[in-house]
Amino acid sequence: MSPTTPSPTTSPIAASVPTTWTTGSTEAIKTGTWRASLATHIKAPAPCHGACPVNGDIAEWIGLARARDFQASWQVLARHNPFPSIAGRICHHPCEAACNRAGFDEALSICKLERFVGDQALAQGWSFEAAPVPRVGHVAIVGGGPSGLSAAYQLRRLGYAVTLFEAQPELGGLMRYGIPAYRLSRAVLDGEIARVVAMGVTVHCNHHIDGAEGFQRLREQHDALYLALGAARNKRLPALDYSQPWVCDGARYLAAANMSQPVALGRRLVVIGGGSAALDAARSARRLGHEVTLLALEQRAQMPAQTEEVIEALEEGITLVDGARLDGVLDCGATGLTLNCTRVAFVPGAQRGQFTLTPIAGSGFAIGADAIVSSIGQDPDLSVLGEGFATAGGLLATNAQLATSAASTYAGGDMTSMARFVTEAIGTGKRAAQAIARELRQREMGAGNGPAAHYDSEPLVPLAAISTFYHPARERARTELLDPHERLQRDAEVQLGLDTPQALAESERCFSCGTCINCDNCVVYCPDMAVKRVGDGYIVLTDYCKGCGVCVKECPSGSMTMQEELR
Repeated sequence: MSPTTPSPTTSPIAASVPTTWTTGSTEAIKTGTWRASLATHIKAPAPCHGACPVNGDIAEWIGLARARDFQASWQVLARHNPFPSIAGRICHHPCEAACNRAGFDEALSICKLERFVGDQALAQGWSFEAAPVPRVGHVAIVGGGPSGLSAAYQLRRLGYAVTLFEAQPELGGLMRYGIPAYRLSRAVLDGEIARVVAMGVTVHCNHHIDGAEGFQRLREQHDALYLALGAARNKRLPALDYSQPWVCDGARYLAAANMSQPVALGRRLVVIGGGSAALDAARSARRLGHEVTLLALEQRAQMPAQTEEVIEALEEGITLVDGARLDGVLDCGATGLTLNCTRVAFVPGAQRGQFTLTPIAGSGFAIGADAIVSSIGQDPDLSVLGEGFATAGGLLATNAQLATSAASTYAGGDMTSMARFVTEAIGTGKRAAQAIARELRQREMGAGNGPAAHYDSEPLVPLAAISTFYHPARERARTELLDPHERLQRDAEVQLGLDTPQALAESERCFSCGTCINCDNCVVYCPDMAVKRVGDGYIVLTDYCKGCGVCVKECPSGSMTMQEELR
């Protein structure tokens, strides 16, 4: 907009103002009226954010990690999830399937980066603090698993008093009693739980709520109640006699193995199931010296267990018999059991847990074994709640705010959802805590809900919005594994974490979708000099922007868009 000032070495002819200019500057020529659309800077959610069970601000915390500010990165992570080190080990990472980078070369290794940042926090002893100003309201939480602990954390952050009741001797729920140490180190589990309790959560372990009357007393003694009892009732196979000593439920088997009190079973073990719990039972049995066969209804590619779990199990010597069902068991006495099986065509249904089976004619076969572990899933036991709670398909019914049909009573985790993943439970705990806080604020002040954040009002950033020219192809960080022979000798974690150089290199691969990285491309490439940097942000000079869209095309993070102007 202004001509270049001649330097001593510049030719006066080349640098002189054109004779047609009367102002000596183009600032007086306001060309903004020429456009039909205006370039606008936005903060928009990345696809990984949309897929994340806790709605984490992934691009933001990865950007802070890329800048080596690991503590700030951890703090952003912990807005939504107090267990990044745990999640970085066991999350089913749907964020990676949604990652825009997957359409360019390979998805970002978000889960491993989360583990790295979480491990930094544990190593450095970083801690949480409760809200400095206590709020009026006392919430009871029943269930000390991932959902209950997540709710306790979020409520303490907001300043509410929390008392947590847990039936087991220790907190953790599924994370402690259902997931083996070779997947989740007990030091990591204890460290991240202790950090939440240290915020001022009152904890009562070995505390069983005595049925409907007990829950009613909790509702009367507290301002709100959150139920996170999990799913503890084992599903049963009609072809199995569960009264026999050679049959064991998967949850019982895992809990005993994780407490170093393994169930005494024979040498040859058949584990029935295709989910993560079945894989955990099978792999735990291998570490206890059993010969293990895994019998799954699904074909290998259809199994609900994560792909890497199946690969690691096969590396450890587990035999997989997929696409088959158990028809019956013959007890042959001293020679063991004969499991009669049939090959089946497995077709998954519209919802998790729904499927149809078609037996394949003439495909019967037998498996020899000494014992059977049945690990085909669990359902919540809603009978302990008594009357007064609406149910839906075997689950406790809740509305969009996770409120049950009982007054001031909320619920989440496995007792309300078939999405049986730890991070899904953490996400419901967070959302329930927010809903409980809204109710308590309304009671205290009569305040209504605030408007939705602008961040969530923008659509997810597509790959087409990213200028990939600025992102060279780079190989995804590979998961390092403990040698298979070493795994069976101890409970050391199988999957190893990233070191600092690996984590930084992986963070560089992030497109930072929808989050500005202050690269100045919009300033540099604007042909009209209509974008100006102001502090850590930018403004578009509407007097001069012609709406050409060059700045949007050159944005490497998709944090600019064109908005139509109707006149």
